[in-house]
Amino acid sequence: MRTVQDIRAILYLSEDRDNPIVRRFLDLSGKEIIECADDGAMEKAAEDVKARGIASKEAVIFKKFPGRMFQKCPGSPGMICCNYLLINIGFNCLYNCTYCYLNYYLNSYGLVQFINVEDSLGEIESTAASNPGTIYRVGSGEYTDSLMMDAITGIGESLIRTAAPYRNLFVELKTKSSNVRHLLDIGDRGNAVLAWSLNTPENINLYEAGSASLEERLDAAEAASRAGYLTAFHFDPMIIHDGWVDRYREVVDLLFRKVNPDRVAWISLGCFRYSPGFREIIREAFPGQALTSAELFPGPDGKYRYLKHARVEAYRAMAEKIRSYSDVPFVYLCMETESVWRDVFNVEYKTSDDLERAFSSHLKEKFL
Repeated sequence: MRTVQDIRAILYLSEDRDNPIVRRFLDLSGKEIIECADDGAMEKAAEDVKARGIASKEAVIFKKFPGRMFQKCPGSPGMICCNYLLINIGFNCLYNCTYCYLNYYLNSYGLVQFINVEDSLGEIESTAASNPGTIYRVGSGEYTDSLMMDAITGIGESLIRTAAPYRNLFVELKTKSSNVRHLLDIGDRGNAVLAWSLNTPENINLYEAGSASLEERLDAAEAASRAGYLTAFHFDPMIIHDGWVDRYREVVDLLFRKVNPDRVAWISLGCFRYSPGFREIIREAFPGQALTSAELFPGPDGKYRYLKHARVEAYRAMAEKIRSYSDVPFVYLCMETESVWRDVFNVEYKTSDDLERAFSSHLKEKFL
């Protein structure tokens, strides 16, 4: 598993040298430290570092995020979305997943770590406090991995401590790492949720380079659950291949041998999909890979997906397996159509708000 020890260069602005996150990284040994006078100097420094052969995932660039850090997930047109809330803590990731949509959206150099996340904590608090009867789910892993460098940044602990007093606030830290040890001794963790993206061992080896193994992730999840955290899991993307049903069911079995299913807050299911142009980018970046050789077809939002009947079969098989252990986790589909929801779960969600209401009602019943 790649860690912060694989970082070779650290770039920051002179005005930010006393920022707590920057200071903690500057204390690390064996890193090239580059202090820049302004944004223009930082761009030139990044170009120089790149030219000297330091890869994008080996350089951390510290910046203040100039826009709104706390916002609703944008979702996908024509799809039912769970109305998840996002806090942007950075862009890009230590790991190198073949299927990651960031390969399509991000063309900048370096791991960009935002150092003004604290500015948005008050907004999260005021949102939760102003509507105590409303359930809010907030996550930091949309554009990066929540925990890949969290033992150094300290952002996870700040989010957990901020959310802890609010029973209606579920903060999710989602990862493909095993980096949880620094969070296990936090006293009041409220409804904090430590979450893992899961896949079969074969798919992790093929498509999730640099990430923790399945065993490492499940061991970390077991430690988190034993420490009293709620956990969550994301089977997304599920990649259909020969023998996929048995292999994914085996992952569910392994999961619930480690983790108490009645302390799992939610589990999402989503099949592999990609935007137009993504296949060409992936084939150039990962020559010889077979991921995009499968037959996928454009859906209502323009993204390419497996045919509906294949997706329904996959979701039904997984939902049935999960339910054989417990009805406590809320099992939901990520970015799917109304008709797929109906065929898998026999429920009618006409809008994303319908799903959000069902999700919130379930969490209230099971955990509040």
